[in-house]
Amino acid sequence: MPPENPPHPAQPPERSAAPPSEHTAPARTRIAALDVLRGFALCGILPANIQPIAGGGDIVTGRAWLDLFVHHRFFPIFSLLFGVGFALLMESASARGAAPRRLLLRRLLTLLAIGLAHYVLLWQGEILTVYALIGLLILLPSTWLPRWAVAGLAAAFLVTSLLAGGFYAMVPALFLLGSALVRYGVIDRIGRSARGPALLAAAFAAGAAPVLWMQAYGDGLDPRIVRLASVVAGLLLAGLYACLVLALLNTPLQRAVRAVFAPLGRMALTNYLTATLLVLAAGHLVGGVPRTWPSETVILIAVAVLALQWLWSGLWLRRHHYGPVEWLWRWATWARRPPLRRTHWAGDATTPIP
Repeated sequence: MPPENPPHPAQPPERSAAPPSEHTAPARTRIAALDVLRGFALCGILPANIQPIAGGGDIVTGRAWLDLFVHHRFFPIFSLLFGVGFALLMESASARGAAPRRLLLRRLLTLLAIGLAHYVLLWQGEILTVYALIGLLILLPSTWLPRWAVAGLAAAFLVTSLLAGGFYAMVPALFLLGSALVRYGVIDRIGRSARGPALLAAAFAAGAAPVLWMQAYGDGLDPRIVRLASVVAGLLLAGLYACLVLALLNTPLQRAVRAVFAPLGRMALTNYLTATLLVLAAGHLVGGVPRTWPSETVILIAVAVLALQWLWSGLWLRRHHYGPVEWLWRWATWARRPPLRRTHWAGDATTPIP
């Protein structure tokens, strides 16, 4: 089993509250920073999705600050984390003596089923089916490749997606990049200091400034250049946001940051799915044509939904190891029902990876 992260003074190691099975290795230390980043990404994805969900798929642009700082700025974080989680599960399954690729196949097929149900029943713009299919076509085969090849493919896919000028074309690149970061040991080292993330954040900010200017004031430029600037700005701002969060996790604010984002991130799949139901309900309450809603209405709906999910996530995780959909997903992945409710001896609110 790969070595666990050495504890950081400000972030003590978190252990599973459930005892390991007699057939498995002890659970790996959970990387709390990943939960925080997932929760943070959800907070940015929701405002971008509210009008498409409530309006049946209409994509609304022209809201200057939302277009510049929110739309397409958070899904790169979530996509990268998907690749990270996939590689961590590969390590965990290998350490426990399971057949890792069979397990990963079940995980992706289960996600595909969940995504298709979400697509058919609630919202045709959902992303889970895309994630599952790209995982089956790109991530799973990449597990047979050496890590240098995975990193090289990530770079090739990224360049191709930028030339194509498409936001979602970069998802395979981000999946592979996340996997490579795990395999090179980068993820095991995140959260150890604020210096590295702060320096990276400064670099991302410097790179984002000119392309944001081009996106905002490039009316006289070739539309293809403006489109490329928007895609590049999305990547750079996603990196900036993620690095700022990681830097904050090494300051006196780390407890507050974890308290706000970690509950949302630990139940990311459940919260992603229930957000659709809550937004549809909010749309009926607000009324009108969703694509004409002002930015203030969008933000108020997002704040209300996230506040409700944060409260629900915190209360649920006090008594349960996993979110409800996460529990079902884990059951299908390992083909063995994991414990859901906490017992009287459970001393914290953590769960094993993945």
